[in-house]
Amino acid sequence: MADVHPHGAERLCEAGMSLYVRALREGHISADETAATPCLIDFGLLQPDLEDVRRLRPLAPAVALPRLLRESSEDIARRRQSEARLAELFEPLMRADIPDTATDTPMIGILSGFDRINLVIAQTLADASSELLAIQPYSGRPITTLTALERDQALLDRGACIRTLYQHTFRHSPAIRARYEQLRGDAEARTLDEVTDRLIVVDRTVAFIPASKDRTLALEVRHPVLVNYLATTFDRLWRLATPMYPEAVQPPSRNGITPRQQAIAALLVEGHTDAVIAARLGMNVRTARVHIAKLAATLGSESRAQLGYLIGQSGILEHKQEPDPESNQAQPPAREG
Repeated sequence: MADVHPHGAERLCEAGMSLYVRALREGHISADETAATPCLIDFGLLQPDLEDVRRLRPLAPAVALPRLLRESSEDIARRRQSEARLAELFEPLMRADIPDTATDTPMIGILSGFDRINLVIAQTLADASSELLAIQPYSGRPITTLTALERDQALLDRGACIRTLYQHTFRHSPAIRARYEQLRGDAEARTLDEVTDRLIVVDRTVAFIPASKDRTLALEVRHPVLVNYLATTFDRLWRLATPMYPEAVQPPSRNGITPRQQAIAALLVEGHTDAVIAARLGMNVRTARVHIAKLAATLGSESRAQLGYLIGQSGILEHKQEPDPESNQAQPPAREG
């Protein structure tokens, strides 16, 4: 149950609670109204109306509570049984004469499955004390959940800092803005036209990177040289990035060409298709084509081939402004010892 939703029944979301209360008052609700709150059905709080399949009826709280408590108790019992089986399985191994080197933490490990990946990242962050560095490329899916928000806030409460790099397409995302406005502490975000694949570096001692295109596999990297390399790469990208939060800086336009159109122009002259341009800049193909059309109109181009020529003649790629390294210098937190 908790694996399906970002919250369990004990933390019913505000939208779900509001809809459940209304169902209790009115006696039923339309099945279509639960599209955004499937947890109500999965937790058994709403059930089909036998007289009208288009409606759902609420389960009385006096009935729902014992049922949910029983399911919770059964889940705890299953976990305890699993713990007992694991202890029994490893007991002879613990008594075996195994060299000490076998107990060392591997420098690089592979994690399989979203649940396992998220669990290990959460456990690592629970032990973190100084900083979280993250690169979040465009994926077309929500990139933040209530669980992630609580996890990050706990890290900030311990005096750590959070630095996140997004693509420019996230600069005006209401979800991202709302996320940072809820966080209390040293959290900053910056953006670039293009970023690397997803990256998480915790306390500059462990890093997580994808090991498959669908992100169902990830590498947990603890090798000091590799982690330092990844952290240094992040620092250099951070210095080149444009501030987004807490204080947003809007890159200036040049001769009517916006920074976004300038980035598209650079990829156009390299011969990339609209689909490739959209993927690299974190936007959908339709949006990329709108920007290309505006760029063509600004430069007076009547064809794709002419547009590439006019971009070269305009000189817009020769004036790509880099941010001041001094003003954008990343400041890692002070370390003891």
